[in-house]
Amino acid sequence: MSAVLEATRKIEDYLVLSDEELSARIEAAREELGSRVVILGHHYQRDDVIKHADLTGDSYQLSVMAAERTDAEYIVFCGVHFMAESASILGEPRQRVVLPDMGAGCSMADMANIDQVEDAWEQLAEIGLLDKFKIAPMTYMNSTAAIKAFCGRNGGVVCTSSNAVPLFDIYLKEYDKMMFFPDQHLGRNTGLKFGIPLDKMALWDPHKELGGNTEEELREARLILWKGHCSVHSRFKPWHVDQIRKDHPGMKILVHPECMYEVVEKSDLNGSTSFIINTVENAPDGSAWAIGTELNLVNRLIKNHPEQNIRLLAPDLCMCATMYRISPQSLAWALENLLNGVVVNEIKVEGETKRLATVALERMISLTEKKN
Repeated sequence: MSAVLEATRKIEDYLVLSDEELSARIEAAREELGSRVVILGHHYQRDDVIKHADLTGDSYQLSVMAAERTDAEYIVFCGVHFMAESASILGEPRQRVVLPDMGAGCSMADMANIDQVEDAWEQLAEIGLLDKFKIAPMTYMNSTAAIKAFCGRNGGVVCTSSNAVPLFDIYLKEYDKMMFFPDQHLGRNTGLKFGIPLDKMALWDPHKELGGNTEEELREARLILWKGHCSVHSRFKPWHVDQIRKDHPGMKILVHPECMYEVVEKSDLNGSTSFIINTVENAPDGSAWAIGTELNLVNRLIKNHPEQNIRLLAPDLCMCATMYRISPQSLAWALENLLNGVVVNEIKVEGETKRLATVALERMISLTEKKN
C-alpha cells in the first residue's frame, strides 16, 4: 500500500479550511517538527506557500542548502518534481524528500524522457557522428534524474542558467559538438554568446527520424538543441518588447534566457533568476523595469521594491501553473502526516541513476569552480 493511502490524514480534509487556519496549522507543525524538517520554497512559488519556507532560492541553490542542513530528516520541497529529485540526489541518504503535490511537474523536463534521449544518441551513433566527432551531452537542471545520469555516463554535465556560459566555454573548447536538452532557448541563447550562428544549431525533434534533420545538417551543426521549452517563458514575444519600448520609453527590459532568442536579442539584459533579483535589488531608486519571467517572482519584486517602477513584460498571465499546484492545503497535509510518522509523496532517486546523476552534478561544480 502506498504512503498516500496509509496517510493518517486525508488531503480532502484540508480543502475546507480557511486561509487563517491553514497558516496556523502549518506553523504549528513546523514548530513541533523543529529542526527535523526544512521547507524549501522556489522563487516562483505562490506567496501563501513561500511565506512558510525556511529557505528560498532557485532549484539547485535550494537543493545544496537543504543538503547542508544535515540535522533535517525531512526536506519538504515546495517546487516541482525535478527539483525534489535534485534534493534527493544531493541530500544525505537518511534525508527523505517530500513533494506536497505529485501533480507539480515541469512541462519542460517532461519534453525529454530518457527513452527519447537514448534513442537520439543511438541515431547519432548509427550515422557515425559519435565515431567521427567528440560530442558532449549537456542538460539543464530542469530535467529528470535519468537525463542527468545519462550525461554523467557519457562525459557530459548539468548546467544552470547561472553557469551555462562558463560550462559552454569549457565544453566548446574540448568537444566538437554539444547536444543540449531539454530547453532549446537556453541552449540557443548561450550558443549565440559564443558566436555560433543559427545555421550551425540543429533542432532535434524527438518525434522525427534524426530529429527532423539531414545527416549533413547534423554533421555541420556545432550545437544540437532538443526541441523543448518553458511554458512560462515561451509566452514572452518580441512584440511585447516592442510595445514596452513604445509605451514606456526608457524602461529597461530584463528577461530570463529561457525566453526565445528574438526576445533576448531585443532586451537590455538577460540572465538567471538570481541575476534578475540581484539586478533589481542593486538598481538605483526610480529605476524602471519590464521583466520577462514568472509572475509570482515579478509580483514579489514589485512588492519588495516600491522605490522602483517594475512591471511584467507581457500583459498575459505568465504563471507556472504546475508550481501553483503546491498549495497551503497540500503543505499542511504533508507536514501533519510527518508529525504522525507518515511520509507522503516521497521522491527518491536511488542506485545507478543517483550515482551517475551525482557524477554530472559534481562535474558541474568542479568545472565551475575551476572557471571562477
